[in-house]
Amino acid sequence: MSEEKLVLAEVHGKVGLLTLNRPKALNALNNEIMQQLSDALLAFEKNDNIHVIVLTGSEKAFAAGADIKAMQNWTYMDVYKSDYIGGFWETMKTSIRKPVIAAVSGFALGGGCELAMMCDMIIAAENAKFGQPEIKLGTIPGLGGTQRLTRAIGKAKAMDLVLSGRFMDVAEAESAGLVARVLPVEGFIQEVLKIAEGMAAFSSPVLMMAKQCVNAALETTLEQGLAYERRVFHATFALEDQKEGMAAFVEKRPPNFKNM
Repeated sequence: MSEEKLVLAEVHGKVGLLTLNRPKALNALNNEIMQQLSDALLAFEKNDNIHVIVLTGSEKAFAAGADIKAMQNWTYMDVYKSDYIGGFWETMKTSIRKPVIAAVSGFALGGGCELAMMCDMIIAAENAKFGQPEIKLGTIPGLGGTQRLTRAIGKAKAMDLVLSGRFMDVAEAESAGLVARVLPVEGFIQEVLKIAEGMAAFSSPVLMMAKQCVNAALETTLEQGLAYERRVFHATFALEDQKEGMAAFVEKRPPNFKNM
């Protein structure tokens, strides 16, 4: 492992910003960059002063896929025994309770598209392009491309992208439901940080509870999801922040959340 910083970390108030930093490879994902990303995510997760995390790349590429050169000559046993793209590649979904925003500019292809979908929402620049072109390499998506993409945009669109390998521009991605918001390229990351800072001003435990409930909608029946939502809603009444938020509303003043 080199000591090269492949993931840059910055703090903007209550927002943690992580930037993929392999510009010459268009931020292609390999074990080294994903290990550094995992470590950086966990560091922000443990930092009580950070309420929201933003993950971005460069203006040209969020991440243009997995590193094909790195895996070109691997065998089935190489990838099976190492559980390639398991483990720390999945830290985003297995260990991060705080909201994570993918700020996508340029290409988000293959593993890059899958990494963006592992975040809680995607905010895209007007030049963003998404796709799962693994079919062109004689393989299939392996980091959730057939699963999360189908849940996000439906079977027909997912089949089209996965079987044709074509790219989807940002207008189609937004209309299909993959992208939450589209912003101009100029000043893109600053605008995303403003959105994140707005979220981060809310109660951190309530942000995490809300995230859990939305995610549960994809994994439960409607009846089970409604019951879970109601129990979590009830649980918020044990928080000081719920008391403060409602008192502030009644008293017509800004709330002063203590994250308790």
